[in-house]
Amino acid sequence: MHTSHLDMQALTERIEKASSFIDDVTLELNKVIVGQQYMIDRLMIGLLADGHVLLEGVPGLAKTLTVSSLAQVISTGFQRIQFTPDLLPADLVGTLIYNQKLGEFNVKKGPIFSNIILADEINRSPAKVQSALLEAMQERQVTIGESTFKLEEPFLVLATQNPVEQEGTYPLPEAQVDRFMLKIKIGYPTEADEMQIMRRMAKTGKQESLKPVTDAKTIIEARKVINDIYIDEKVEQYIIDLVFATRYPDKYDLKDLKPLIGFGASPRATINLNLAARASAFMDHRAYVTPEDVRKLAMDVMRHRVIPTYEAEAEDITSEDLVEKILTTIQVP
Repeated sequence: MHTSHLDMQALTERIEKASSFIDDVTLELNKVIVGQQYMIDRLMIGLLADGHVLLEGVPGLAKTLTVSSLAQVISTGFQRIQFTPDLLPADLVGTLIYNQKLGEFNVKKGPIFSNIILADEINRSPAKVQSALLEAMQERQVTIGESTFKLEEPFLVLATQNPVEQEGTYPLPEAQVDRFMLKIKIGYPTEADEMQIMRRMAKTGKQESLKPVTDAKTIIEARKVINDIYIDEKVEQYIIDLVFATRYPDKYDLKDLKPLIGFGASPRATINLNLAARASAFMDHRAYVTPEDVRKLAMDVMRHRVIPTYEAEAEDITSEDLVEKILTTIQVP
């Protein structure tokens, strides 16, 4: 893929124009949200690259606030669905209701018919509810009775799960976790951030309301532009090397990882890392992907796709340790 200087210039101008709303979104969100820059950044990447995000973190880290604020700022629909052990698939996708007067069934759509969905504590619901959500994520459509309904674009699921040690959880199966573009981990805020959170939030009454700075149409347009972002062959090869090192570590001077990796990353990792890196370039108003974009997102794309062996677990080696080792070993172009 050779692009001439002129093409590149035209593309850069297009990107700058198409991505100008990013700064407005960040500014507006910062009125309400303190310090969650990493979370906001990854949510935006999910939105722009059309991929869902899985989030792990303790309760009380402003997940709901962040996600509902994002929906306000981009003026799309938002639904928070609390997953519980007694939730049924119909509670999520909707159901057929019998209308006695007319003697027919009417469709009552469920909360999944929105744009941004916060699926809270997804690992507290049984498998059939999880798979109803995952089907909607994958197919972008929902079947109720005999009819199939397309979901509106953009459609972004942010699913949260508590760290798994807790009682009464149903961990997501590996094959299903693979459907999330990114898995992010959120820790506690810094002391300075927490001070700011306290000063801003320790008030009764309504918090500041946010104004919409962009809309669904702009985001769908942005996705088209992202498809044209230039990615050099060397950078593409770097993505391939990172993913293949999880499958064939011995070919990449990583022999010691062989007994520690049960399963390497699937081809979804390659595709998602490419897309996420382009979205990252777009957010920086750049027309091309740098190796840095790839490095920045490699952990979030791969941490849930590299499955450690029992041997690794016995030595307290996590999938993150494995990805980290690969990132430090593979030569950056």
